[in-house]
Amino acid sequence: MADASPKFRPPELLPQAAEAASEEAEIDVSHEGLEFWQIMIAGSIAGVIEHTAMFPVDTLKTRMQTRCSTLRSAPDGLRHALTSILRLEGPLGLYRGIGAMGLGAAPAHAVYFSVYEMAKKYLSRGNPNNPAAHAASGVLATVASDAVFTPMDTVKQRLQLKNSPYKGVSDCVARVFREEGYRAFYASYKTTVVMNAPFTAVHFATYEASKRALMELSPDNSGDERLFVHATAGAAAGALAAVVTTPLDVVKTQLQCQGVCGCERFSSSSIMGVAGAVIKRDGFRGLMRGWKPRMLFHAPAAAICWSSYEASKSFFQRFNERKNTHPEPEVIPPCFLIFPILFLKQECSAVLKNKYRNNDAMIFL
Repeated sequence: MADASPKFRPPELLPQAAEAASEEAEIDVSHEGLEFWQIMIAGSIAGVIEHTAMFPVDTLKTRMQTRCSTLRSAPDGLRHALTSILRLEGPLGLYRGIGAMGLGAAPAHAVYFSVYEMAKKYLSRGNPNNPAAHAASGVLATVASDAVFTPMDTVKQRLQLKNSPYKGVSDCVARVFREEGYRAFYASYKTTVVMNAPFTAVHFATYEASKRALMELSPDNSGDERLFVHATAGAAAGALAAVVTTPLDVVKTQLQCQGVCGCERFSSSSIMGVAGAVIKRDGFRGLMRGWKPRMLFHAPAAAICWSSYEASKSFFQRFNERKNTHPEPEVIPPCFLIFPILFLKQECSAVLKNKYRNNDAMIFL
């Protein structure tokens, strides 16, 4: 995703009569020729692919962060959590709660990327290399998307618990609403926003900076290697942001799972109060519990998410170009959501073929 820079069109060189046209073109460039609904669909696809691919790692993180206080002497490492789930619940235990994730991730990521693109357009003010604008846009995006995702995230976390008492998504929603009220679904919203605001600021600023640096290394090949650039920049951004915000993620998980399967119940949703309880129970190390699976989740998840998002945008850009070239009415088939995913596979194949052009082993692509 290469932002068009005003340095190629200095304002002082533009005729006065063309100022209105220039502003209109700037709006088109900011959205890269995409309509609002296309950005939302691209974001939804990216979110579902990201969370589905990395869901087992998220389950491991949840199990490690909600380990009961009575089991403090038991091993709490990543390997122990994985072997315990596989031995007692089988491989399907790693995917318990994935339905709630799907119901929340698609609309939340649609809001996430839509708000980000709009905020970046207005805050950048013609400067595509403005990290402050990227960070602020990311914060605004996460505040909006968390309001959509937090209820289903709470359901997902409770279903991921060991010996979860809920039969499924609908049963969990009904019982939590009946027994604890609607406030239980948003008990962790404040903590989630406080966590995701710095997470997103670090993530977007690192992503944009890394993407720009990687593209400057080989500007001639930036078009052929754009998928590699987005994946690498996204992985770096996800890993750094994940480690920095792990303590707040522990607090969020504690609030979402309180009172279930032996997890401690808190008298208030105060971040400092919950963090203090965790420190008193497990020491400062307790606030970093699950940082490894969290980093292992967000690094590849960010790479998958950004690559899927950019591939979906590229698909819609080409779709719009064809529609503008042939303006006759076109009806989009109901299965059009799969096309960006197939386009992502095509982009991966193109990158690999370009790098291993003389390698016969790549013929299967």
